[in-house]
Amino acid sequence: MKDSIVILTGGGPAPGINTVVGTIAKTFLKNGYRVIGLNGGYKGLFSAEPDYINIDFFLADNIFDRGGSFLMMSRYKPTQEDIEERFNLKFFQENRVKLLVTVGGDDTASTANRIAKFLEARHYPIQNIHVPKTIDNDLPLPNDVPTFGYYSAMSEGARIATTVYEDARTSGTWFLVAAMGRSAGHLAFGIGASCHYPMVVIPEMFNNTEITVEKIVDLAVSSIVKRRIMGISYGGIMISEGVFHNLSDAELEKTGVVFSYDAHGHPELGKVSKAQIFNTALENKLAELGLKVKTRPIEIGYDVRCHTPVAYDLMYCSQLAVGVWSLFKRGETGCMVFSDHDGKIHPLYLKDLQDPTTGKIPPRLVDIRNEKFYNVMHNILHAITPDDYEVARKYLANPEEYDFYKILNWTRE
Repeated sequence: MKDSIVILTGGGPAPGINTVVGTIAKTFLKNGYRVIGLNGGYKGLFSAEPDYINIDFFLADNIFDRGGSFLMMSRYKPTQEDIEERFNLKFFQENRVKLLVTVGGDDTASTANRIAKFLEARHYPIQNIHVPKTIDNDLPLPNDVPTFGYYSAMSEGARIATTVYEDARTSGTWFLVAAMGRSAGHLAFGIGASCHYPMVVIPEMFNNTEITVEKIVDLAVSSIVKRRIMGISYGGIMISEGVFHNLSDAELEKTGVVFSYDAHGHPELGKVSKAQIFNTALENKLAELGLKVKTRPIEIGYDVRCHTPVAYDLMYCSQLAVGVWSLFKRGETGCMVFSDHDGKIHPLYLKDLQDPTTGKIPPRLVDIRNEKFYNVMHNILHAITPDDYEVARKYLANPEEYDFYKILNWTRE
């Protein structure tokens, strides 16, 4: 029997997963290995009868440029008891598995690390290499190297947002668009800036003040009134879902949403439409101010996760996949594959990314102090400034309160 490798995919989908899986399969098949694809993420490793498929060249060649994940994914996260008592080591032994490849985010990587330590303690000779992915672009990879899937998701998100903006211009509507990004605003900022939305709201902007629903709504009103002063009756507000996830419990209660709760007692924020919530709050505020504005909510998220990868991700994911073979040959294990801007492959260890105190991987945030953000904020976004106060009084009794800088408690340079 040939030596084999096992590939599994965990977490949520991102464009390029099939590119990674297909390219890894092609590379290892070419070098004489059997390639096993495991369905159900980590669930398969703790099942007496794992659901798996043998990946041959024709399958790999058929899927490598497709969106979604041919291998079924899951967010299953085994406990330490699962690992100690229910890990299917027999499956690895019977199939002569020499490498476990995991594709996922930081949770998938952390679990892979725990499994690698478990196997090492039992002297089972298997390597483990992780391929990091997320459309949120919030893994702190060195030198601002993006996570795979981000550019494809941003590209499709920009296509949707451009169509929405055209509808706004055609119908004289303001669309409130919420984009995925639980911890950081990369996706919302990238889409909003690409499509020239007059207001983008991301959690990083609230570095000097608490995030509240009122401040988010006031930023939207600021943009609407600024454009009205300019003689423009339409527009779009791009909001990162991260601002919602950063609201305090008291602020969440103010939204009036009745949440369902998970097994740990946490509100299931993923089951509610952030765009609808903020749009309703905006409509209430506009009515209070006596401003007649037609608004509509739009959600961008699940429709970009399984999008066909763009050329950048096809090349990038292929590099990462071939990098898995390179690291495997070098005997690396318990690491993530990393391709720098020059295409050179490096092993990246969790300890190099984790916070030394908490052990968690801190998210990479949008750098709101860099020139790219500054240029977008000052040249593309539209919001009330002190120069607008006098004319804005036609629409607002207190325009100073809708000053972009004052809302965010920023100091003008």
